[in-house]
Amino acid sequence: MRNRDDDRFRPKVGPPKSGGQAQPQKFVSRVLKETSKAGKRFGVRSPKTLLRVGAKLARGHVAARFAAQSLGPKGRRATVKVLYVVGATHHPRSTSKHLRYIERDSATRNGEPGRLFGPQSDQVDRTDFERSVKGDRHHFRIIVSPEDGAELGDLKAYTRQLMGQVERDLGTPLQWVAADHWDTGHPHIHIYLRGKDASGSDLVIAGEYISHGFRHRASEIETEWLGPRTDLEIRQGLTREIEQERWTGLDRTLKHEAQDGRVTLWPDATTAESRFRHACLVGRLQKLEALGLATKRDVTTWELAPHAESTLRTMGERGDIIRTMQRALGAARRAYAVFDPAAAQIPVVGRVAGKGLADELADRGYLIVDGIDGRAHYVATPAHTDLDTYPMGAIVEVGEAAPRPADETIRRVAQDGVYRTDRHLEIASESPRAGFDPQAFVQSHVRRLEALRRAGLVERLDEGVWRVPADLPERGRAYDARRTGGAHIELRSGVPLQQQIRAIGATWLDGQLVSGSQITSTAGFGGEVRAALNHRTEYLIEQGLANRQGQRVLFAQNLLNTLRTRDLDTTLKAMEADSGRPHRVLTDGQRATGIYRRAIDLPSGRYALLDEGKGFSLVPWRPVIEPRLGQSLSAVMQGERVSWELGRSRGLAR
Repeated sequence: MRNRDDDRFRPKVGPPKSGGQAQPQKFVSRVLKETSKAGKRFGVRSPKTLLRVGAKLARGHVAARFAAQSLGPKGRRATVKVLYVVGATHHPRSTSKHLRYIERDSATRNGEPGRLFGPQSDQVDRTDFERSVKGDRHHFRIIVSPEDGAELGDLKAYTRQLMGQVERDLGTPLQWVAADHWDTGHPHIHIYLRGKDASGSDLVIAGEYISHGFRHRASEIETEWLGPRTDLEIRQGLTREIEQERWTGLDRTLKHEAQDGRVTLWPDATTAESRFRHACLVGRLQKLEALGLATKRDVTTWELAPHAESTLRTMGERGDIIRTMQRALGAARRAYAVFDPAAAQIPVVGRVAGKGLADELADRGYLIVDGIDGRAHYVATPAHTDLDTYPMGAIVEVGEAAPRPADETIRRVAQDGVYRTDRHLEIASESPRAGFDPQAFVQSHVRRLEALRRAGLVERLDEGVWRVPADLPERGRAYDARRTGGAHIELRSGVPLQQQIRAIGATWLDGQLVSGSQITSTAGFGGEVRAALNHRTEYLIEQGLANRQGQRVLFAQNLLNTLRTRDLDTTLKAMEADSGRPHRVLTDGQRATGIYRRAIDLPSGRYALLDEGKGFSLVPWRPVIEPRLGQSLSAVMQGERVSWELGRSRGLAR
């Protein structure tokens, strides 16, 4: 054995430093750097940037640059809207709701109900398609509206040719379903494009293709089918735009030509086309001047109002709203109003006369409420509202969202602006009630505080310790208003007015009679309600639940409870006979646990059917449980109210 230390230290010689750098620059890096320098001189992106952008944008970024090369100034126009929807962050039942909507509202050119169609079939089973896309990370919603869609005739064939071209552009087969809508003035197609390519990987489409490629391909195919626009068609289109009270193509031209808000139009007499276009632009400026959106400075110069574009877009939306209300009400004449929660002094009560989607891509809906005040109100519904919750003819009340009771409780429990969960739990435990879980009650307030913390309204100081402002209820109400649009819609009765007159149950009409509410309007729905109240009074007298003393009508004590009990007894016995299973009537403090099967509209209100296995229960329904359809829920009766829970620990709603 040798005891030499020669091998203990062996220096490792690295490559020599170059140019003062710690490490030598790789050859590829030097090439990319020099190419980047050259690109900056000539306005070209560096290869590294192009590689990064290409990898990020993936399919279609090359095809987008070549799309529409065959389109000239006379090419047909098409409007295409694309929404990228991430399933993990979207509403749980979003896909089902969207597909159900586009299929339900689809209609053939002859007015017959339409069906979903696909690449090979005119009838696609919606349930099967929903099952196939379950678990997808994302999908695309597309609306294609050809300018001359009515002349195309066969929108199914048009859609298949369009999507076939998109497949060639993206380089992969696509899975999609669509529905053509002929029920508006502009025929259009809804397309649901699955977010998977042929290999099963996530389908990522280049932003350039989403912004331009879809629209250019739709325009190319429309032009191929109908031929280029004639000079007469172009002139007629521009002439129509002059007087329109919305944002038009002429307005976009004026905005492009403007410098510091001023537009100078010099007469151009070189061609008849230039003279006509100049006349259209001048005519449009005169229209904008009449609307207070432009000012003439001299013979050739005009100044556009800074808010011209936003005002014209708002005017266009309002015009669309009025046309929507006219379609919903038909021949009925009403004064129109757009519900503004911030300006509403009293709630709007009325009948649902129409409903639909204001934003068909994002599923943001609206209701047309025929109010008891004699006016028709357009109400934008909060995000993710399921319009099936409000059937046609239902009675609703629309008002400004009130402060949440949870926010008021947090403010009351807080000491010197500090809320502590241990103190709240101590207070909640001092007054125990049957079926009441103080721990779950406090945790529901903690979840609310977490949401307010993310919005920057409260501060978490430590575990279970929060700093809250003195005006938390109002701040929370404003936060909810921003999220939901401000309108709070309460379903008062899912039973139409005429069916309430002789119904066995505590109807909305009975509530009006007992409270002594006065209907002042005799026009429209207000007049119908006044007549229905008189008929309902006579029915109650027939049933021995009211009696007339001169001009006064005296109602039986506990009228509403008596009617509600009769309604539930009759319904439960009928359901028991049909199902062969026993029912259970819940009393104060009792808990029911079962699978939420469906909602049932009774004259006394809406109830949830809980399947308990061997039996079932009817529990007062709340909107928050609707997304839990088919899931196991628990409910605890607390007087006439109900506390819903997900399982046995997490509070859902009260």
